[in-house]
Amino acid sequence: MTGTDSRPQVDPALVRAAQRGDPIALADLMDLLAPYVGRICGPIARQDGPDATQETLIVVLRNIGQLRDHAALFGWVRAIAVREAVRVAVRAKRLSGDPLEEVAGGADQQLATDVGDVLARLSPEHRAVLVLRDLEGVDETTAGAVLAVPPGTVRSRLHRARQSFRKVWES
Repeated sequence: MTGTDSRPQVDPALVRAAQRGDPIALADLMDLLAPYVGRICGPIARQDGPDATQETLIVVLRNIGQLRDHAALFGWVRAIAVREAVRVAVRAKRLSGDPLEEVAGGADQQLATDVGDVLARLSPEHRAVLVLRDLEGVDETTAGAVLAVPPGTVRSRLHRARQSFRKVWES
């Protein structure tokens, strides 16, 4: 599934009204964005995914006025979501031991749990690059912009993340 498959349709008039501070438009926009943000933050921040989702929506709410191109809404939100999810995951890992949890959903619950366990063992940065490239389907340049690293770094992180995933999966 790519990011375009999971994006709701958003009326540009709704975004403009939210940017003007219309409370109903802001609430409607947050309701539309919350599931999309959750799908990005969950695999990166794991058990702290809801916290990362909330932090992302707060940043979006506070900064919606800075968005200049309404067509770029999802890319802008994706960048914020990844940044917040990595930040929350790193903070949580420092505070605790990053325990393994079950992954919700999926037709094969055991497979989802196994994949979730493997993802939990990767660093937040590796989870972020895997989510961007393999779940969201963004290219290396876009992933680099979101992660604030050059495309070459995205390639090397992705390679290391996939190697780490494979190594843990096969053990």
